[in-house]
Amino acid sequence: MIDMQGKIAQLFPQATFETVDNVLTVKIDDARLHALAQTLRDDDVFAMDYLVTIVGMDWKDSLGCVYYLMSTRHNNMIAIKVSTTDRERPMLHSVADLWHIAGLYEREVYDFFGIIFIGNPDMRRLFLSIDWHGHPLRKDYDMDPAFNRVSTENERQSDDTNIYIEDADGNVTCQTAHIFEPGDFVVNIGPQHPATHGVLRFRTAVDGETIKKIDVYMGYIHRGVEKLCEDLTYPQTLHYMDRLDYFAAHNYHHGLCITYEKAAGIEVPRRAQVIRVLMDELSRIASHCLFIGTYCMDLGATTMLFYTLRVREQILDIMEKTCGARMTFNYDCIGGVMQDLDVDFVKDVHALLDVLPANIKEYNKLFTGNVIARNRMEGVGVLSREDAISYGVTGPAGRASGWACDMRKLMPYSIYNELEFDEIVRSEGDSMARFKARISEMEQSARIISQLIDSIPEGEYCAKVPKVIKLPQGSWFTLVEGCRGAFGIYLESDGSTKPYRLKIAPPCLPLAGVVDHITRGDKIADLITIGGSLDYIVPDMDR
Repeated sequence: MIDMQGKIAQLFPQATFETVDNVLTVKIDDARLHALAQTLRDDDVFAMDYLVTIVGMDWKDSLGCVYYLMSTRHNNMIAIKVSTTDRERPMLHSVADLWHIAGLYEREVYDFFGIIFIGNPDMRRLFLSIDWHGHPLRKDYDMDPAFNRVSTENERQSDDTNIYIEDADGNVTCQTAHIFEPGDFVVNIGPQHPATHGVLRFRTAVDGETIKKIDVYMGYIHRGVEKLCEDLTYPQTLHYMDRLDYFAAHNYHHGLCITYEKAAGIEVPRRAQVIRVLMDELSRIASHCLFIGTYCMDLGATTMLFYTLRVREQILDIMEKTCGARMTFNYDCIGGVMQDLDVDFVKDVHALLDVLPANIKEYNKLFTGNVIARNRMEGVGVLSREDAISYGVTGPAGRASGWACDMRKLMPYSIYNELEFDEIVRSEGDSMARFKARISEMEQSARIISQLIDSIPEGEYCAKVPKVIKLPQGSWFTLVEGCRGAFGIYLESDGSTKPYRLKIAPPCLPLAGVVDHITRGDKIADLITIGGSLDYIVPDMDR
């Protein structure tokens, strides 16, 4: 085990340290932030090549960020804390030149906290409109609706952005840069387009039929979930998780519950742990079924949707009996699950397992080996392993590029470390690889379910928890494997009954953020093929 603290202290004697939720956290001043981040990435001792998320923070006396980094080589994590006391014009140095996804994460922090990142090549708002006043996640934000009236005018846009440049003397100046090159022919795909699977807009510069650049516009259905959670009790916040990736409601509830349970010291009963994992894996199969069906439909194979919906409907019937709903589940709760399994649960799951292998074989026969599908998908939208890591692309999309990034394996939670299943990793990195990865993952989810379904332990389905949940002061960070990748929750508690800060790190934001990179040089007709293979969900990125 490497002595990370000792090594960092040697290189950066100004740094201070604390251990937060078993993660070494380094506090450093902004002037040394970039040097520290680069060292953590490039030094083989650390090899922190994956930027998990950047958490914007308002500590009242200062504004700042918490950077969570992970090493794909050593499978460990470290956090960096940096802050500024300047609330009028807060500035921090960018790390966008070290990790591609940092550019998007920093724009999000700027949008909600007003922190300007020196050196970021695109300092525009990310979710809110360009004429929005203030930064909503700051504690001094004016919540009066009159401050930001609902606009009835057409959406304003600009082809320019700001870049803040620092000279050798430390002086920072603002320069204007163009989003597109002069003379670029720019077309809009979205915000209303059937193949974007939500309200998302791609401003696409093309040279004939070839894509030159894509500028992604998000935030059309942004609901301010993180802000809303600041005024909700801990149990109340759970009911927003199924409004993110609505196909991964169980997985997301599971992640948030784990965070609260760690903070409160609550031990979840064994029966509840098994039930949670069963629901997570049933959700994964249902989600991948819908992906296969809608993706094939986007490519013109309309009938595939009906083949995949058979299995998905079977799973939703199972969910409805136990959870009382077919889509937006609120089944996981702090301490376990809200109610026990339906009496037919085991029988119904066995019925699913009996037909699933034949259905998967049918999907492969009808589509995977189809010559038209292969011509449209193989070698299209190639994403390398290195770029997948730099852009933070996790889930089946990241694993299709050769990156073993399954949080059930990397950072096992619940009972996953007791189960036998394979992490599906492919090397091609193209649209077909991403498709095949999900096919294979369905088989592995079925394998997990088959290990548990006949051995669900007796006992309580929920621990006894206080009627009023008040968490101690502190910070916690949790990663779980959603249906589309790593889902992160950062919690900072001030000791009250409500979260001081609840940061949601969704997998779909990096999935949308990488679209520009992997489509450049491809034909505009391939945009739907590539974007669909990433399987992003718009409410997940917009939150």
